[in-house]
Amino acid sequence: MKHWTKTALTAMGLGAAAAAVILAGYSHRILAAEGGVKAAIAVLAPTDGSTVKGTVTFKQVEGGVEIEGHISGLKPSSKHGFHIHEFGDQSSPDGKAAGGHFNPAGHDHGAPDGDKRHVGDLGNIEADAQGNAHYKRLDKSVELNGEHCVLGRGLVVHAGTDDLKTQPTGDAGARAAVGVIGVAKGE
Repeated sequence: MKHWTKTALTAMGLGAAAAAVILAGYSHRILAAEGGVKAAIAVLAPTDGSTVKGTVTFKQVEGGVEIEGHISGLKPSSKHGFHIHEFGDQSSPDGKAAGGHFNPAGHDHGAPDGDKRHVGDLGNIEADAQGNAHYKRLDKSVELNGEHCVLGRGLVVHAGTDDLKTQPTGDAGARAAVGVIGVAKGE
């Protein structure tokens, strides 16, 4: 970004730190609009009272976006709702600043393989006996570039199971971990 843009934002009273955040988000959107983003990452941090954490990667591949995650600190042998939320905002201790599910087309909540679903509906992750989960799927609705771009959005692991039908959220309960999906360093 040009120096004059940062100076203008600072002059508007946003301060240098706020200007840097705005400019970083803007540059990610430019990359996405140009089709330049090939990989993204979200680092999940626990909400208050939770031990859930992990890392999730997003890779543009033929046929969609490959999503792969490794999550720990879950209740052993349990399922947890897993969703992309509308805001990449981790400022609240309960994770609610991430907003609702990312749903640009206004569809009902559903299963990740459903014809009509929120873009953010990723289903459930399933913990093993040690409370660890591995998630991997090729998603045809999630995009790193374009109309359904998830860059800058929140990624949430819920405390409960997503029933894949209750509107608007699948009745998955509180938020156990939240991350922000950002552009990953190129390979």
